[in-house]
Amino acid sequence: MKTDGDLALRLTQRLDGATVARPSAVLPLTYEQRSRSRLRAYLDDGRAVGVLLPRGGEPLRDGDRLSDEQGVIVQVRAAPEPVSTAESADPVLLARAAYHLGNRHVALQIEPGRLRWLQDHVLDAMVRGLGLAVVAEEASFEPEPGAYGGSRHAADGIGHGHGHRHDHDH
Repeated sequence: MKTDGDLALRLTQRLDGATVARPSAVLPLTYEQRSRSRLRAYLDDGRAVGVLLPRGGEPLRDGDRLSDEQGVIVQVRAAPEPVSTAESADPVLLARAAYHLGNRHVALQIEPGRLRWLQDHVLDAMVRGLGLAVVAEEASFEPEPGAYGGSRHAADGIGHGHGHRHDHDH
C-alpha cells in the first residue's frame, strides 16, 4: 500500500464470532489474499480498503468479519478463483489423492466426495494418474486449516514445524 489517502476504510480488527452487528459491505478475497495480514483490496461496491491485521494470524475464512477504528464492519467472502476439483464416490480413491496432494504440502479443501486445490496442471495430471477425473473451474476455495497450529507455509513460502524427510524443496 503506497498511501492511505484513497482508501475508503482501514480494516485493522478481526471480530470474533459473537459479533452480531450487520456488515455494511462485503470484501471478496482469494485464498492467497485471505492468507496475508497486509493488503490493498476492493469491496464488492468497488471502494478501495486497506487490510492491516496483526502478522502471524490465521488466514481469514469466508464469513469472517473485519472492522475499522470507527466500528464499520465488513464481511469477508471467499472469492471465486481458478481451482481444480476431483469428485468420486470411492473414499479410498479420494484418500489416496489427498495423501499424495498432502505429501506435496498442497492447500486442500476436503468435502464429502470431493477434493479441491488451487489449479496446477502438474497436480491435475498426478491426480488424473491416480484414476480421478479433474475439472478446472472458478469456485471459492476454503482449504483445511493447518494441523500444526496455524502453519501457512503453503500460502507464503515459510517453513513448517515438523520434521520428516521427503524429496522436494520448500
